[in-house]
Amino acid sequence: MCNIKIFSLGGLNEMGKNCYVIEIDKDIFVFDCGLKYANENLYGIDYIIPDFEYLIKNKNRIKGVFLTHGHYENMGATADLIKEIPKVKVFATKFTKFILTNDGVDEKKITEIVPHKKINFGPVSVFPISVNHSSPDSVMYVINTKDGAIVYTGDFIIDPKMMNKYSMDLGKIAYVGKQGVLALLSESVFSEHIGHTSPSHRLTSLFKDAIKHHENRMLFAVLPTHIYTIQEIFDAAANTHRKIVIMGKNLQNIINFSKANGYLDFPDNALGDLSNIDDKDSILLIQDSKDNPYASISKIINGYDKFIKLKSTDTVVFAEPKYDSSEKTLVKVQNDLATHGCNIVTLSKDKTILQHASSEDLMIMIDLLKPKYYIPVKGEYRYMVGNANIASELNMPKENILLKQNGDVIEIKNGKLKEDCFDHIKVNDILIDGNSTEDVGELVIKDREMLSENGIVLISATISKKDKVVLVGPEVTTRGFIYVKDSSEMIEEIKKISLNIIERNIVDNYVEYNKIKNEIREELGKYLYHETECKPMIIAVVQEV
Repeated sequence: MCNIKIFSLGGLNEMGKNCYVIEIDKDIFVFDCGLKYANENLYGIDYIIPDFEYLIKNKNRIKGVFLTHGHYENMGATADLIKEIPKVKVFATKFTKFILTNDGVDEKKITEIVPHKKINFGPVSVFPISVNHSSPDSVMYVINTKDGAIVYTGDFIIDPKMMNKYSMDLGKIAYVGKQGVLALLSESVFSEHIGHTSPSHRLTSLFKDAIKHHENRMLFAVLPTHIYTIQEIFDAAANTHRKIVIMGKNLQNIINFSKANGYLDFPDNALGDLSNIDDKDSILLIQDSKDNPYASISKIINGYDKFIKLKSTDTVVFAEPKYDSSEKTLVKVQNDLATHGCNIVTLSKDKTILQHASSEDLMIMIDLLKPKYYIPVKGEYRYMVGNANIASELNMPKENILLKQNGDVIEIKNGKLKEDCFDHIKVNDILIDGNSTEDVGELVIKDREMLSENGIVLISATISKKDKVVLVGPEVTTRGFIYVKDSSEMIEEIKKISLNIIERNIVDNYVEYNKIKNEIREELGKYLYHETECKPMIIAVVQEV
């Protein structure tokens, strides 16, 4: 009998940042370590990761971090965790390991695992099972304890046509269910979708139709880790005598690795090179990234791409998912393409690249595993509620369906839920900007928001160290606030107010620098708001020489 605690550092009531912690007695097992991409309201932030404070404090108890697949929502924060806990053990399948090392993680830090081979940790074992997903070598995990198995599905769909490196072992999943499942953590992203996700994720016929009806050069915008979609592009182009040109070193590395390891299958003569870029019948694969959606296509549209010059005869195919956060950007890009005379192909509403479990897929997983406790994870709260409702339809007792928020602890002792457990782990969003691993913080975001909306006013002055009189200034510099040449009267008034404040704070041959800066911010703020109804950031720089 054992004491089990389950909680999330990220992934509940949000899209991305998946990180689930399962404590079994004194041992900690971490499942997935993902990031979340910043929206347009987080000015300049590249991505968001979970707060690892709890894991850092308990680093000696961590048995390992187990990654389900090579998508950044599930493994993108692994490098950040390794920086914080250099000795942490990371377990990943071959493709996921490659994506991490391709992004600069030391491969010595990652232990490569294979599906259906048990990993032992004393009385506890972790067993990966292959699942259908757009990323090859995707797995779900079964954690075997004395009180029964705990299962975390990761991302999955159920599609028997996805074979080899994309296959799913339903037989092993059913076997686990017969042995007894204590708790099931299952994804929720597509819980509101009625029916199966398959076959709406199959795009070969759509791509074939696009290639058939457009004779000239085609540009396919793809996400580099959606290997199954890239395979469908190669399948659609087969026997068309079109050369496929892979643009970008990163995408080329991933495709080369995928072909060498059986994740992609296409003849060598299907590939072209840079000499084929301007061929009338070429197909160019353009890598896009979720952190900067449609940036590559925008670069081509604006004429900044080193190799590709847009033609009015081009056809652009958006072979990547549509996200709510990037919908405005997509519309703008499509408008720009239309002004260039290009043809545009997007996925129809009944097609999807996002291979997540719909309602029927979730029902099958629940039915095969028959868990005692059901924990919807991964997705916004309404999706989690939809997932919980699906379990209710299968007659699971409502008290055994556990809807939680990040940090809420579920405690199961001796196989029974501890209903009076209200423990909560401190969680937070860590905002990452550029290569810095430090949290940018909300104050910086507020400053950036203020700058973007109202601009900045800089007041600078120089005071004589000996005589305590103003030698130079006050000078006024503005950015993003007013056009100086058209606002000379306001600039003079700003100088006058600033000079008065400086002079009245020089008392008995002593300069009150802090009072000068505070009063300039306060009085100028009131004046500028009265004149413009704007609140620019005001910075005062006063120095002695």
